Amino acid sequence: MEKPMSQPEPNVDELMRSIAEETDTPTETVSKLYADIVAVYRQDARVFDYVPLFAAKKVRNQLRHSADRKH
Repeated sequence: MEKPMSQPEPNVDELMRSIAEETDTPTETVSKLYADIVAVYRQDARVFDYVPLFAAKKVRNQLRHSADRKH
């Protein structure tokens, strides 16, 4: 029996650097926020394939929103 195909997880380090650059936020801050959000999403998730993508999107949106409020 063949295993169902799942989405490959994004390269998290690359993703953290990208979000850090886009939002002008230290990579450590981005990584911590991402880890916290992934942990919350995994608590309630039934399907885990897209958790990293959803978490990255939320991190990006939160950091952009907080940057907008600073200006």
